[in-house]
Amino acid sequence: MIHKTLNISTSPHISTGTSTEDIMRNVVWALLPVAAFAVYSFGLSALMVIVTTTAACVLTEHFLCKFSKKESTVSDWSAAISGLLLGLTLPPNFPLWMAFFGGVIAIALGKFIFGGLGYNVFNPALVGRAVLQAAFPVAITTWFPAFSPARFSTFSVATFTFPFMEPATDGFTGATPLSAFKFDHVVGETTDLALGLISGSTGETCAALILLGGIYLVARKMMNWRIPVSIFTTVFVVSGILYLVDSQVYPSPLFMLFSGGLMLGAVFMATDMVASPITPLGVWVYGAIIGLLVVVIRIWGGLPEGVMYAILLANAISPHIDNLIRPRVYGTAKSVKQS
Repeated sequence: MIHKTLNISTSPHISTGTSTEDIMRNVVWALLPVAAFAVYSFGLSALMVIVTTTAACVLTEHFLCKFSKKESTVSDWSAAISGLLLGLTLPPNFPLWMAFFGGVIAIALGKFIFGGLGYNVFNPALVGRAVLQAAFPVAITTWFPAFSPARFSTFSVATFTFPFMEPATDGFTGATPLSAFKFDHVVGETTDLALGLISGSTGETCAALILLGGIYLVARKMMNWRIPVSIFTTVFVVSGILYLVDSQVYPSPLFMLFSGGLMLGAVFMATDMVASPITPLGVWVYGAIIGLLVVVIRIWGGLPEGVMYAILLANAISPHIDNLIRPRVYGTAKSVKQS
């Protein structure tokens, strides 16, 4: 007689062969064209920054795992993603010792201290970037122009700055589109912003490549498309209303969408599976909060860019969003208030 066992469990009930390593590896693949264009735009200095942050994240994770007498988790590709994203948020002429320090902080403070992959409250790359912003405000706001003729033959003078020494400044640094708008009220061309023909962080490159990477991950069902769509929609609507109120004071919605690190942050950072909500309505609310904070900080804040702080703040309230917007369990009745 054959006995069959009925297993009753919570959803999802259909599983696939997709593992965490598969997802993380595909995210790396989606980021590689963005990183390649960043190197093409800014040259050897940008390449060294990206390599340094990635190596720092991978080495830190491996060391902390060994120090804690655990099996190394670098093979799951999550540390590599954090390193790539951190490098793409930094100026291409950022001193390498500072970049390495940021990678160590990203993993140690942003990930490992919470228990590792699956337990981090905040996006690790943005934690590292936030610490660098506080520790080295001048270096992180000193920009190297794109498409310098000598970018593949020479390094920025700040790249190999000795640790704890003040980095030298190139004689031809330039402002980012957001800082030009914030302090000089100059709005850049939308086409240049979309194609990455601008100065800025290494990740403020070709928006088209970032979007294509996101589409690839959505097609592979490895990204929640609702989060970036919610962010982009909120930024477009709120900035569009302001633009209609006074186009001489407020920038156009397209400028707000394509400038700064919004594309990279919305597609690859806000969608962090651990630090973002999981409820269907929660992800829309989460994206709307990020989009609103980005506009508020850019327009009325003291800094020209607000993507990093917007995502970190939304990460902090992500669990509360899920708790407040918790779907009713199928088969149960809604709670009734007793009079």
